[in-house]
Amino acid sequence: MMFKVEGHKLRSGLLAFALALTAGATFLPVESVHAQTRTLPDFTDLVDQVGPSVVNIRTVEKVAQRGGGNGEMDEEMQEFFRRFFGQPLPGTPRQGPRPNRPQQEEERPRGVGSGFILTGDGYVMTNAHVVEDASEVLVTLPDKREFKAKIIGADKRTDVAVVKIEATGLPAVKVGDISKLRVGEWVMAIGSPFGLENTVTAGIVSAKQRDTGEYLPFIQTDVAINPGNSGGPLINMRGEVVGINSQIYSRSGGFMGISFSIPIDEAIRVSEQLRTSGRVSRGRIGVQIDQVTKDVAEAIGLGKAQGALVRGVEAGSPGEKAGVEPGDVITKFDGKAIEKPSDLPRLVGNTKPGTKSTLTVFRRGSSRDLSVTIAEIEPDKPAKRATDRDEPAAKPSASAALKSLGLAVSDLSDAQKKELKLKGGVKVDAANDAAARAGLREGDVILAVGNLEVANAREFEAAVAKADKAKSLSVLYRRGDWAQYALIRPAR
Repeated sequence: MMFKVEGHKLRSGLLAFALALTAGATFLPVESVHAQTRTLPDFTDLVDQVGPSVVNIRTVEKVAQRGGGNGEMDEEMQEFFRRFFGQPLPGTPRQGPRPNRPQQEEERPRGVGSGFILTGDGYVMTNAHVVEDASEVLVTLPDKREFKAKIIGADKRTDVAVVKIEATGLPAVKVGDISKLRVGEWVMAIGSPFGLENTVTAGIVSAKQRDTGEYLPFIQTDVAINPGNSGGPLINMRGEVVGINSQIYSRSGGFMGISFSIPIDEAIRVSEQLRTSGRVSRGRIGVQIDQVTKDVAEAIGLGKAQGALVRGVEAGSPGEKAGVEPGDVITKFDGKAIEKPSDLPRLVGNTKPGTKSTLTVFRRGSSRDLSVTIAEIEPDKPAKRATDRDEPAAKPSASAALKSLGLAVSDLSDAQKKELKLKGGVKVDAANDAAARAGLREGDVILAVGNLEVANAREFEAAVAKADKAKSLSVLYRRGDWAQYALIRPAR
């Protein structure tokens, strides 16, 4: 529908409409509007307080120089055309390699990030990925002074790095108490998103202890974080740093309302080791763990689905020496409750190697304490197969019970028992369907069903037949140097 309204008629109509509205309208006093405004936080004082401690970090990498003289187009112009037009600059000559000409290196900007001054004598904290592979790190202070920084150390596992600049009397940040941080409280970030220095954004804490599958639990916020904010501080309303801005959840590469920050207590713990030795030493006990699901809790008689389910124990590890067994559920470490699997690696990792600690495990319906001596974490070693030779074995068993699990097994030969240093067990010849979903595979050696050890295929079949068909079947098996635990859920 179309309306044609002349100018003076439109003004008259609007006036009449406005008068009609005011007749029944309710107006808020100016004081009420001001009261609503006062409920929103004012970050100006915080920016003045913390801003001088936040730095811009630029990194440079050395690359082989491409091109040269003879009228070749400047590399930056060529890069511009490649990025925005998807092809080289028209008319750019194509030149082959010049084997007789020595290749030179040139310095090229690698990235931009943020950081904050940790101490007045020049230690700066940032993210490990900000300075990774950098040949040179440049730190710019808010007063525009620029320093070449030395990388003191970087820890990829926590994404924390410390660099040092030669300066004194710098304004260091105040470190907050992460235990006092509450979900819903206001926080602020300062950084250099896309190279825009001293950018301030704000929001609230959306969650604490957010498990994203990384080594650390994160602080989740809705503070706008974008590329370039990495390494900058997350600040509470008292002007204290409570986290390092590290990651975002995004499908587009930009901010989508979900940001993650490294808790400052974890970052400080890492930074202290980096400043002392340039590396981080972490503890390990040599167990593979998994989540305790409702089905697992029901199958083993655990009242609540919590803790860390032990899937495997490395041969010769501190865990094995302490008596940890596959199928155990670790519920406490040195008296601290394990609510979810990710709690255990963090607690063990933060324990100094050589320390004697206590593991509380749930096994066969009751809890017990085990004493374990923490070892230092090492790079993962590839697992060995249970046997590298294809020796003749008994005919694979194929009972109806085993078929329902997707399993085919056979007895171990005497040579295999000797090689594996086992008295009994059955070799998995095929693992399909439910068995495959549980993680079993050909070559594994099953040692027990539930709490019953099995010496051969006949005993294994009998144990499976006796098991409660309405519940998942727990099996202990060995793969390489690891004894592991699996829960087979047959199709219902």
